[in-house]
Amino acid sequence: MQKFVYYAPTEIVFGRGEEARAAELVKHYGGSRVFVVYGGGSAAKSGLLGRVEEILRAAGIAFSASGGVVPNPLVSTARRMVEEARAFRADFILAIGGGSVIDTAKAVADTVAAPGSDVWEFWTGRKVETALPIGVILTISAAGSETSNSAVLTNDTLPQHTKRGINTDLNRPKFAILNPELTMTLPKWQIGAGAADIFMHTAERYFAPILGNHLTDEIAEGLFRDVIHFGPLAVQNPKDYEAMSELMWCGSVSHVGLTGVGAKGDTAREGDWACHQLGMALSAIGDYTHGATLTAVFPAWARYVKDANPSRFVRFAEKVYGIKEGTEEVRIEAGIQATEHYFRSLGMPITLTELLGHTPEKKELEAFALECSYQKTRSIGGFKVLGYEDILNIYENAI
Repeated sequence: MQKFVYYAPTEIVFGRGEEARAAELVKHYGGSRVFVVYGGGSAAKSGLLGRVEEILRAAGIAFSASGGVVPNPLVSTARRMVEEARAFRADFILAIGGGSVIDTAKAVADTVAAPGSDVWEFWTGRKVETALPIGVILTISAAGSETSNSAVLTNDTLPQHTKRGINTDLNRPKFAILNPELTMTLPKWQIGAGAADIFMHTAERYFAPILGNHLTDEIAEGLFRDVIHFGPLAVQNPKDYEAMSELMWCGSVSHVGLTGVGAKGDTAREGDWACHQLGMALSAIGDYTHGATLTAVFPAWARYVKDANPSRFVRFAEKVYGIKEGTEEVRIEAGIQATEHYFRSLGMPITLTELLGHTPEKKELEAFALECSYQKTRSIGGFKVLGYEDILNIYENAI
């Protein structure tokens, strides 16, 4: 087993009705002036926002709420909220929503804690040295941002939109309230995209350049099997509490780092993350659903990189899908096809043509590849390092 440091400080409060503990948890973690971040209105329409506000009010906690976060969250929204939170003199940020809301809350927490700073500075190299504490009431099982140290924003103030991410343990929420019933009114498309995102957070760590921690592999493979089983059930029947609860817990575990522990020095396994980079370029330019961008590129990526370590794909096919017959090449392809079938069962695209709604032309693919490679200034991936030409080839193969 490789040496590692594993850090996962978020307190998970799981179950029906647990949002009632929001004020108690805010106080426990030092909050007295709470800035509430939420999305496009569903939190208000469902009554959840009002219930949380009443819970805070009854506990004597001052609060101010701000909405308008959209999928693929925007720098412009985060900047507006930073000004509002500063004016309110917030000392705690509470996110009510999914990954986009939580990532925006993280941006607000980082920026408010650094007087005179701008959100985008932290997304372009400035180190996060302090942050306001964050709490989460989760309403979408997908991004795992409720337990992760990462956050992603799209800069919509530039001539060409660009999407970037940061990682800092200061962004880990103090607590996350997980009530599966809060996800039962989601559209089936969002549930499917969320299940795909959960699968891919595990895949990005599983297909790592350095291996050697067998328990980590077993945990990852178990998570794969669970989300493959319960994801389609959740899409078929969002009122299925067992399916929705399994999906919610899988989402948090998939991005807390546990499925990537133990292969690079003193850190968690580095992972690959190429599919996320390929997908982020698509959603930066075209504002496509994050989970759907991942399913549209994964099959092409897998077939392009499989020869870097065929045995890893063989193990994936056997341990996740029970595929044991045939040559190594046959089993690898069968595992990729089984994953395509899983994505289909979630209602997700498995090609760029399906994602975009048209067959992309070469110029369009080149624009995606330029965004993904930061105008040919970086490579991506760890399982196999990919430069601009590789990235373009994967996009072409994904048509």
